[in-house]
Amino acid sequence: MEIKKYISKDCEALEQPVKITIVPYERKYRDDMLFCYLSAKDAIGRQYAPDKWIKPNLREDLLDIEGTYIKRGDVFYLAIDEHDRVVGTIGTQTISATDLWLKRLFVKPELKGKGIGSKLLSAVEKYAVGKGIITLHTRFADWYVEAARFYPKKGFVEVELDGNLRHMVKRLLPNITVK
Repeated sequence: MEIKKYISKDCEALEQPVKITIVPYERKYRDDMLFCYLSAKDAIGRQYAPDKWIKPNLREDLLDIEGTYIKRGDVFYLAIDEHDRVVGTIGTQTISATDLWLKRLFVKPELKGKGIGSKLLSAVEKYAVGKGIITLHTRFADWYVEAARFYPKKGFVEVELDGNLRHMVKRLLPNITVK
């Protein structure tokens, strides 16, 4: 009976919505952000592409968020939970006055499906519209099954398959003010 009680409480805890805040990158979150990224990359490879899985490694852009994103006029957002832990990431790379690429959209594996990726994407879309961006781009390996499901639900359409890389875009509506 006691075991049932604990199992029930644990299952209820898993069903609780995750309370998160989307914040611009701060250096104090660097190590936690790197842990989040590595955990997410490892889970993707192990779950969806065990034949292609390789030990996840840190990318140069993640080792210098300030130089790669912020100093270039782009953003890198973090999803922070109620315990002040990084549970998701997303960055941007502006390529023209009207286009930008999404970079490093990752969510901790145990928290996927709880709306964190949607909230991160929404923050970038708001930023992009304010900047006059019309088109968002993303690219990912075709074995990123979750990304292949997520992006079309958010209005992205595939425009190119280059080898094993899917290129998808989403057109944003310009910020129109009616008087």
